[in-house]
Amino acid sequence: MNLRCARIAFTGMAFAMAGLSSAAFSANPSESITSGSATSAPRIVEAVDDTRLVAVGGTPRAAVAKNDLGAVEESFRLDHMYLQLKRSAAQEKALELALQDIEDPKSANYHKWLTAEQLGEKYGPARQDIERVVDWLGSHGLQVNTVFKTGLTIDVSATAAQLRAAFRTEMHRYAVNGATHIANSSPPEIPAALSPVVAGFVSLSDFMPKSQLSKPKSNFSFPCKDCPGGFDNTEQYDLAPADFATIYNIAPLYAEKKPVTGKGITVVVLEDTDVLSGDVATFRKAFGLSSYSGTFAQIHPGKGCSDPGRNADEGEAALDAEWAGAAAPDAHVELASCADTATSFGAFMAAQNLLDTAAPPHIMSLSYGECEAENGPGFANEGNAFVNALWQQAAAEGVSVFVSAGDGAAAGCDDFDTAFYAVDGIAANALASTPYDTATGGTDYLDTDENANATYWSKSNSATGKSAKSYIPETPWDDSCASDVLFEYYGYKTGVSFCNSTTGSAFLDTVGGSGAPSFVFSKPYWQQNTYGMPSDGKRDLPDVSLFASNGFWNHAIIFCMSDASEGGSPCNYKVPVDVFDNSAGGTSFTAPMFAGIQALIDQKAGGPQGNAAPILYDLAKSEYGTATAPNAANVTACNSNKGSETASTCIFHDVTRGSNDVPCYGTVDCYVPNKEEYGVLSTSDSSLAEAYAAHSGWDFTTGLGTVNVTNLVNRWP
Repeated sequence: MNLRCARIAFTGMAFAMAGLSSAAFSANPSESITSGSATSAPRIVEAVDDTRLVAVGGTPRAAVAKNDLGAVEESFRLDHMYLQLKRSAAQEKALELALQDIEDPKSANYHKWLTAEQLGEKYGPARQDIERVVDWLGSHGLQVNTVFKTGLTIDVSATAAQLRAAFRTEMHRYAVNGATHIANSSPPEIPAALSPVVAGFVSLSDFMPKSQLSKPKSNFSFPCKDCPGGFDNTEQYDLAPADFATIYNIAPLYAEKKPVTGKGITVVVLEDTDVLSGDVATFRKAFGLSSYSGTFAQIHPGKGCSDPGRNADEGEAALDAEWAGAAAPDAHVELASCADTATSFGAFMAAQNLLDTAAPPHIMSLSYGECEAENGPGFANEGNAFVNALWQQAAAEGVSVFVSAGDGAAAGCDDFDTAFYAVDGIAANALASTPYDTATGGTDYLDTDENANATYWSKSNSATGKSAKSYIPETPWDDSCASDVLFEYYGYKTGVSFCNSTTGSAFLDTVGGSGAPSFVFSKPYWQQNTYGMPSDGKRDLPDVSLFASNGFWNHAIIFCMSDASEGGSPCNYKVPVDVFDNSAGGTSFTAPMFAGIQALIDQKAGGPQGNAAPILYDLAKSEYGTATAPNAANVTACNSNKGSETASTCIFHDVTRGSNDVPCYGTVDCYVPNKEEYGVLSTSDSSLAEAYAAHSGWDFTTGLGTVNVTNLVNRWP
């Protein structure tokens, strides 16, 4: 979608509770438990002694003395806290092997999905152990609302006084960045006898995962060497659905004799807010999608899931719903949302409830992020264990999960909305770093840098907003002065020299498509021997990417969020300022885009496909070759730098120019030479080892690259 305007500056913007009801536990908490395994050997073998305690989990990074406002009142209510249990090591290994079998097209068990009940019975903690945990909770006055069917998560409610008495931790208020939060002031403690089974609370704070929607910053516009002040904003080529279908070659699928449009497939976008449903209809009508039969609904799955109403995350939810349907215009898109509680993220509640139903959705998309350090120190600890188990359950049930890799480039623990430089080092998004989801990264287009807008875009739009002519060369999305493409554009040789220059200081930023190694999860079998991937033993992110820029090189993505009470603007695409206000970027977009693409795959394949990542990597190995036997011809032919000349047979566009590095300050993963004020994120503090540069094959900037969707769908096994 092409727009011209006169100096318009960008405006910144800033449960069906499966299992038992709480009533069932009120008299005798454990008498009706059916979750978990009736055959597994119990692991709680000692008497539960409240004087022999061990700590489980930790505290949020911001819950420190300087921010502490004191304890909450004892009557403060904490509803729907999630207590996470854990399998034995043998059970976990057995389930990993079973899922590998289910994901293998050559296996007799291929796509023989499990139910939530089967997961609990075959791989859950012993029912006797769950009963002992529930009895202990009840003995301290905590209300057990639900034991979920896998036996791994218990939903409990309590007052602050009850929580303190049972878990030896106080809930305090904390002042952080002008807002007041609640969090536990010390790690919870449990009787040592329970520790073989109890991992800890998923969360005891209201520091919730953050939307990965990235609006342009105030007065921000794209680079221009010859413009006053070094910036220009007179011309913008934004991505509309028809442009997306052209660039990533989806349109041929819509035109097949039996159109591949996502018909019969349900895509769920997971949220903690509602949207104005009229916005989805407006978006579809404006861009020619209303001629398809796709439908949209908002649901709040389960009795424990309260309607959140509309809140500050509404823009995120709107774009998720709109772009899932843009990629798969005949799919049924459901926005599943629950209200956040004092400690639980509503989108997680919605996902858990849907996965405990008899008919889970085909596909789920989540566009929120939280760094791994915030989510727990390791796989077996609280938040990370919960996310892993949640997406693992989805994979076992045949649900494909797509999670945005993040918008903080390689610095996943710094706040990309406010940070000018990284201080916390290299980090990955904990919500995307499990082996059971597909992590989606972000790119930008190279045509502006190459002075080739006219090669790839028409000066006018079609009736459906289309102005893109073909596939466009791509680069990792990176708004910062450490970007290879940006500092070379201004004639500098390194990000360090540019970031410390007068011109480069205007680009001090940490915004870009995220990619980094997980510090929690080991490398899954399907990432091993991938061409370009390091032999680091880590689950590396992202897996795949699509366009995600927030207008930096004069390209952003169009959506519709008109709710003025939450910062929305009219969705009048004939008014340039309204278009700018309804344009943004972020890997927020790439997760629902890929969810829509998966709907096309599911329709063509005839049913749900489960975890998409193993097949994506198999297809990449057929294109790029492997780490031990690369296919040089295809690596050359599928290089994104070729633009419209990229080989028509490629499934993946290999993005090889650029980086997702950002400026840094301090000593954590930060290379600062010659006493400069700012350094750049680096895997070495003593020499420049850029974190990270694009290269052939898989890399930390865009994963396997972007996709030719028609080829992907037609070559899916």
